[in-house]
Amino acid sequence: MTAIIQTRFWTGPRLYALATVSLVTALFIGANAHLISVAFSSKPDCVLHPPSEGTAALRAAKPSC
Repeated sequence: MTAIIQTRFWTGPRLYALATVSLVTALFIGANAHLISVAFSSKPDCVLHPPSEGTAALRAAKPSC
């Protein structure tokens, strides 16, 4: 006769690995969501420029705010 040994699937190391992967995934999604929200809420056309004298300086397309 052969004995079948049943072991638990959710052992300590597997639970730790699952929790770690879940946390890293949640942080990745949260960081990307934050970057997207900041990108949509920022106003890049409203940038202060120092007065330039003499040579041409790089300026925003719409410098008026």
